[in-house]
Amino acid sequence: MSLEIKVPTVGESITEVTLAQWLKEDGDYVEMDENIAELESDKATFELPAEKAGILRIIAQEGDTLEIGAVVCTIEEGNAPAGDKKADAPAAAATPATPQATEASENPDSYAAGTASPAAAKILREKGIDPSTIKGTGKDGRITKEDAEKAQAKPAAPKAESKPAAATTVSVPAIAGARNERREKMSSLRKTIARRLVAVKNETAMLTTFNEVNMQPIMDLRAKYKDMFKEKHGVGLGFMSFFTKAVTTALKEWPAVNARIEENEIVYSDFADISIAVSAPKGLVVPIIRNAESMTLHQVEKEVINLATKARDGKLTIEEMTGGTFTITNGGVFGSMMSTPIINAPQSAILGMHNIVQRPIAENGQVVIRPMMYVALSYDHRIIDGRESVSFLVRVKQLLEDPARLLLEV
Repeated sequence: MSLEIKVPTVGESITEVTLAQWLKEDGDYVEMDENIAELESDKATFELPAEKAGILRIIAQEGDTLEIGAVVCTIEEGNAPAGDKKADAPAAAATPATPQATEASENPDSYAAGTASPAAAKILREKGIDPSTIKGTGKDGRITKEDAEKAQAKPAAPKAESKPAAATTVSVPAIAGARNERREKMSSLRKTIARRLVAVKNETAMLTTFNEVNMQPIMDLRAKYKDMFKEKHGVGLGFMSFFTKAVTTALKEWPAVNARIEENEIVYSDFADISIAVSAPKGLVVPIIRNAESMTLHQVEKEVINLATKARDGKLTIEEMTGGTFTITNGGVFGSMMSTPIINAPQSAILGMHNIVQRPIAENGQVVIRPMMYVALSYDHRIIDGRESVSFLVRVKQLLEDPARLLLEV
């Protein structure tokens, strides 16, 4: 008796997911609660566990878009092969309950050699490559995903018939080097990012105001106390905690920057849930530091590390990315000197940090070299006026250039 494994309900607003990757192959033996596939929604990636032990029979293919409740695979009754957890061809020869495996054990070459795994078969189909032309490096000659990724289609043989003279008169300059192209289906996450960014550009009156921050005071403070800070709190003292505290302080003074529009109403929040833009392997995600206004510097640093680690490992939950009242994004880690960040809807403003560059500035009538950073505040002019946006950014600048104010709240 087989059990159907279906797409689970993962959130009220999510109606479909994409099958991102199979973690097991068709015919594998799987344990109960073992993760067998990765599903990707427009907000997060999560794993699909086996609901019973047995033999996996794949139905949906990688890249398929599935509705909630759709059947992904089935798990048939079957025992784990002796000495192995995978129902591969040689091991399955000792399990008479699976006739396909028995047939394969009698002639391994005909079964495995040239046979592509589900992931490899998908890649070869997209490339238009016949699996029979690929020599597999997997067990018993099986074509693996890596084999498929490395495979290249052979150029078509030239036609024997002669071409019209006119067609040979066009001179095409020879181009050295390979000119390969490949196509990949957009993931649900990437499609959602694209749709949201276009919507923000089209549906908000977005403007950006700029300023620059002298980072010397913060750098001096970090240099003086970083060792004691790490020894006491077990975490490094970075720039993000200073920016987060400066932002939450300024948001109390300029609440419109922390507000949002819902239909015909403006919603003001008396708390600051700060979204931090993080570059994850599958795209940009914005996990949230909840109630950041009540956190200390070391608490912010620990939460930043926690969320960034989860983003890198694809372990963020939908709840950890839902909500947020204001966003901070740091393009400086990639070398950006200046940019106009796009608002993270339905929020009304986003602060962009950039790289720190030694530049000459005038200070007390003298030209001195200081580590300077450009900062940018993009905001929705429908709810935030120019006076509020500029004053907010100036306040952030003041707090960063005199970090003692963050502690004294002045």
